[in-house]
Amino acid sequence: MENNPQGARFPVARPRRLRKTAALRRMVAETGLSVNDLILPAFVREGIAEPVAIASMPGVYQHTVDSLVERARELVDLGVPAMVLFGVPESKDLEGSGAYDPDGIAQVALRALRDAIGDRLVLISDLCLDEYIEHGHCGLVGPSGEVDNDATIEVYGRIACAQAEAGADIVAPSGMMDGQVARIRSALDEQGFCDTAILAYSAKYASVFYGPFRDAVNVTIANNGDRRGYQQDYANRREALREVALDIAEGADMVMVKPALAYLDVLSDVRAAVDVPVAAYQVSGEYAMILAASERGWIDRDAAALETVTAIKRAGADQILTYFATDIARILRNG
Repeated sequence: MENNPQGARFPVARPRRLRKTAALRRMVAETGLSVNDLILPAFVREGIAEPVAIASMPGVYQHTVDSLVERARELVDLGVPAMVLFGVPESKDLEGSGAYDPDGIAQVALRALRDAIGDRLVLISDLCLDEYIEHGHCGLVGPSGEVDNDATIEVYGRIACAQAEAGADIVAPSGMMDGQVARIRSALDEQGFCDTAILAYSAKYASVFYGPFRDAVNVTIANNGDRRGYQQDYANRREALREVALDIAEGADMVMVKPALAYLDVLSDVRAAVDVPVAAYQVSGEYAMILAASERGWIDRDAAALETVTAIKRAGADQILTYFATDIARILRNG
């Protein structure tokens, strides 16, 4: 017992008592990170004979279909429940037709994964046009040079059905077009894919942190890479809740905040506001910063990966898309 400044006696509070050992810290931890929280983003590229390293994302590759299947088997062995797939076509056009072609690279890969893995891995397919279209925007461009929202979402419906037919459990529209979830849900239901779920990129910000990703999918965006006309302004917080509410009303089964680390306040707001699963994407730039610092010996790579992903979980994410998924799965398995 000690005296306080007024002379009263009271027990001394020492929060450090519960930090003394690793076992104590685990016992009282407020946030528990599990392998079940992880989703690995993966890239499959058409027309290559072996995986191609992505220079701005050390340790990440553009896969062949065969090497992608091996990567999927690794995820299953580690207990990671899901992969989100991005296709990189050999050629592009002004309609982005490879995105919905039954023989497009994403559909070919989805069928191969489903044949090899069955239902042991949740297959999520990114649904957008940017990888498949010459100008690199997320939609069809009209005569004015602006992205045509309504024409684009009609194409999104076609893409969703092609992906579902190929074996996707979940389609993930990332283009931030108004009404995209409603059109996709309608198209899926009309074609009998009523059980295919939608993970909407609901709060996706126009961010500098996507830079390395564009290397990964071989995308160069017209108009100096400006997508601010349809992606969210990074100065806005409340707007995200409106975007999320609209997507849920249109039929989204899950919603996403992207990027994650610079938007933990938004992620927390969304988690508090909705009762559907909330995902967050630790994007390429966030990954690349950690890798660059660790390569210079400034920080510990694995410790930084675990801390940042735990922070995303702490802020409210139910699922975390991260290029560290396999690394963190191994860390968790090894204690």
